[in-house]
Amino acid sequence: MTQPQKSQPQSTDRIIIFDTTLRDGEQSPGVALNHSQKLEIAHQLARLGVDVIEAGFPIASPGDLEGVSRIAREVRGPIITGLARAGKADIEAAARAVEAAGKPRIHTFIATSPIHMAKKLNLEPDAVVERAVQAVTLARSFVDDVEFSAEDATRSDWDFLSRIFKATVEAGATTINVPDTVGYTTPDEMRKLFAFLKAELPAHVILSSHCHDDLGMAVANSIAAAEGGARQIECTINGIGERAGNASLEEIVMAFHTRADHYGYTTGIQTRELYRSSRMISRLSGMPVQPNKAIVGDNAFAHESGIHQDGVIKARETYEIMNAELVGREAAVLVMGKHSGRAAFRKALTDLGYADMPDDKVQHLFGRFKDLADRKGQIFSDDLRALVDSRSDVPQTFSLEGFQITSGMNMTPVAFVRLQTPDGPIDATAHGDGPVEAAFGAINKITGLSPTLESYRIQAVTQGGDALGEVSVSARHGETLLHGLGVATDVVEASARAWIRIQNMIVAGMGAERRQGEFAPGRI
Repeated sequence: MTQPQKSQPQSTDRIIIFDTTLRDGEQSPGVALNHSQKLEIAHQLARLGVDVIEAGFPIASPGDLEGVSRIAREVRGPIITGLARAGKADIEAAARAVEAAGKPRIHTFIATSPIHMAKKLNLEPDAVVERAVQAVTLARSFVDDVEFSAEDATRSDWDFLSRIFKATVEAGATTINVPDTVGYTTPDEMRKLFAFLKAELPAHVILSSHCHDDLGMAVANSIAAAEGGARQIECTINGIGERAGNASLEEIVMAFHTRADHYGYTTGIQTRELYRSSRMISRLSGMPVQPNKAIVGDNAFAHESGIHQDGVIKARETYEIMNAELVGREAAVLVMGKHSGRAAFRKALTDLGYADMPDDKVQHLFGRFKDLADRKGQIFSDDLRALVDSRSDVPQTFSLEGFQITSGMNMTPVAFVRLQTPDGPIDATAHGDGPVEAAFGAINKITGLSPTLESYRIQAVTQGGDALGEVSVSARHGETLLHGLGVATDVVEASARAWIRIQNMIVAGMGAERRQGEFAPGRI
């Protein structure tokens, strides 16, 4: 039998990674990020090495505009862009939002498919082209870097796409984006479409893909677009986004990295930041990562089968085409305990990618680490990651001092809670249908706040019978949606910590604003 031959790389081109987690990703149902959370994510995306950050949709609300502006002012490295429909007000808002960026871009779009032009825009094709040209011309009056997108491009007539793209390039567009807005196309169709457009458009134009995952082919379609000539790929961390989501950044990047022998494409992504980025997005968005998710799922590097375990022990490459360390996952080698000192704790955090954490944060986490070690015994890397992910970035008006729960079969649960407040320790007792509800009620009595619970999720974030439980809650306070996260070995304690975080966010005024206006955010 002949040995399989390695394929030859198709090219050695650099692929621009355009991250839209903060725009398309935030359009996921139930996700609402405040300014501090968006800025935290943007700084992590810069560390990750993305080339472009789509920071939001500035016209959507004053809060969105300010959020994009803050990222433009404070984040350096990537291009910072804001999305705008093909209209004067949208483009002027985007221009104001990105004006402070070191490398600003305006990203404008209009729909080009027959169904969108007729049913949504009520415009003839000539009018759509005219509006697109006007939008790009106006955008170029503010910035040199303009991207134009044809919404629902994969259901558009190819000749019409060629016409509108040529017109917008002539008007000053430097990047042309081809969105598969409804996840309709196939890899073969995508490859051929990009090859057609590459032949039609000037050589200096950067072709871009933006794929949705309605048929589960967003990553495959993105890679096919690159094969056809795309040199920018738009994607999100964990593949979050509208409906079934967007193309997953980590899957695309690692496909190019692992199969460099076949594709030959390179990116500027620092792969060891992938897992950390994934965890951050999951924590702040409240969207869990499925265990079998490629690259960043809990089971991505797990081997349960005896045959697989035996093979991996003898030679890792028998069942692993990449190693966990390459994407920032070093959990298998790190064990900590109650006898570990500060120096060892700091080194463990550094090994996990948290070398830049301020000393005061380390000191706070070290105290919680010691408490956890006393209760849990051995502490593993995922325990430490959970502690870091649950650290509070909210002013601590209230903090948990202690609690006691009385609960059992055929009896009403009662919670006694003690909080540290600006007025000193305060106790309260409350009943509830369950111990968590009772604890929430007692906390509300102390704080005087009563946010409305909208969602509650719990999962084990480490292994074993003494695993850490992670509780994620969403609550609404007036027009504000807030997310709280709590981590502890006790489920009620984790729940209480998450609920107290929401209370502190209310006091600090840190909630994410509800989007304003009657239109929906940009959906390309």
